[in-house]
Amino acid sequence: MRARAATVGDLEDVFRGLSKRMSDEYVAAGKDSKSAYDNLMMNLKEGRAHALVQGDRTVAIIAWHEHADAADTLFAAQEDFFNAATVRFCRRHIRHVQALAGNLPVHSRSWLDRPDVAKWFRVIGYIDRGRENGATLFELPPAASG
Repeated sequence: MRARAATVGDLEDVFRGLSKRMSDEYVAAGKDSKSAYDNLMMNLKEGRAHALVQGDRTVAIIAWHEHADAADTLFAAQEDFFNAATVRFCRRHIRHVQALAGNLPVHSRSWLDRPDVAKWFRVIGYIDRGRENGATLFELPPAASG
């Protein structure tokens, strides 16, 4: 797996095969796939979105924006993104995103109460910060300096 700057085509590819768990997440957040797509597109146009590519296929998009004292993430993926190898890749890649955002804490949210999601965030290095606006807030603390 590798990451590169996302293109509009990448975003379209991911949403053409969007996983049901992502659709469910958007609905639980009070949004729909169209608003998630639009939010990701805005970040993509601002240069803050990466395509996660497996072989020659884009299987996910991660975007971020700095907000107050943290970088908030946005995410979309196809079902075959969700496996142990991609979790290991994301552990490294999210630190790269964090560096691009000025080493701010990274905030990611989940509106679904799935044990596999909490485990996935823990493996990557996130800390469960509790509930916020109906979602579980996961925080990746800033990387240690030195």
